Amino acid sequence: MSRTSSALGVAVIGHSFMGKAHSQAWRNVNATFETPQVAMRVLVGRDAANVAASARRYGWEDSSTDWRASILRDDVDIVDICTPGALHAQIALFALEHGKHVLVEKPLANTVAEAQAMAEAAAAAASAGVVSMLGFNYRRVPALALARDLVAAGRLGELRQLNIRYYQDWLTDEASPMSWRLRKEEAGSGALGDLGSHAVDQVHFLTGGKVSSVSATSRTFVTRRPGAAGDEEVTVDDAIWSTLELDNGAVATVEASRMATGRKNAFRIEAYGSRGSLAFDLESMNHLQLCDADAPAGEQGFKSILVTEPEHPYLDGWWPTGHVLGWGDTFTHEIRDLLLAIEGRTTATPSFADGLEVQRVLAAIESSAAADSTRVALAPAPVR
Repeated sequence: MSRTSSALGVAVIGHSFMGKAHSQAWRNVNATFETPQVAMRVLVGRDAANVAASARRYGWEDSSTDWRASILRDDVDIVDICTPGALHAQIALFALEHGKHVLVEKPLANTVAEAQAMAEAAAAAASAGVVSMLGFNYRRVPALALARDLVAAGRLGELRQLNIRYYQDWLTDEASPMSWRLRKEEAGSGALGDLGSHAVDQVHFLTGGKVSSVSATSRTFVTRRPGAAGDEEVTVDDAIWSTLELDNGAVATVEASRMATGRKNAFRIEAYGSRGSLAFDLESMNHLQLCDADAPAGEQGFKSILVTEPEHPYLDGWWPTGHVLGWGDTFTHEIRDLLLAIEGRTTATPSFADGLEVQRVLAAIESSAAADSTRVALAPAPVR
């Protein structure tokens, strides 16, 4: 295919849950924000009929079952990887090798070795102007971006404690069938990588610190589930509980479960400092709770901030004050930030190096859980 316009051509690899979310963001970004123009060139999947139907529904020009050929198209500039984790490394490395900008859904990879190779390739490609970014979309929730700003500005004083819990319940039914998310060779881990990666990234994002050691426990409550050819063994965790020590002296607790009955998408974050505290819940994602300990004693307590003002992060492209945003909008914010980085106006974050740091923490949590909660230390791992 040859280029027919000056717009940045996009290929999305994967068309299910995340492929749909990313497709909506690519479709909406130019209508919402002042960014470089994009063209939705090709959507890639394994089944020709299914991916063609998704491409028509989501607004893509073309569909394909060949991700290599799609990446090599002359009219594709950006590769957006929305596949299971087992494919992240090989697709991203191929795209970077051929000079394409790359966005990868979280977590970066299934292993530290894969993440290290991806981070090194991204660093090398950056010298040639190739941009890469990792898709931790919760950094793009306006309330959490505001929380980061408040912490950085010292509004909480010395940050001492973080409690981060991500609970869902879609696996509570023991008859729920097997899927790729329950196979270690495809997913890498269970609730740890799926949900816990978001929590670990928020520890880094909110505090600016790094995890220095971890202690953890994990459980697989349902060890076999019905598959296409009979019962299959579940080879990943259902839930994890961990305590993280940070290099800035703070301590964080991180929990993740896909077996928490009644919790649909409950991502709860609490941060406690010497001068104040804040709290956030994804199921009320337009609100941030803030407590100012410097206020007079009779006025102290948590207040709720409705994060929909034009001055708040990402709100400049949306609606009048008070008109709330939704989960899907965070991906539009993510695509906006990627495009601004490609244009040279910002730096793409989180980087693959950031993703490597998250992967190292996930691996340490897994190692600690396998060793009866023995504390595991993490040393800095610079990208070579």
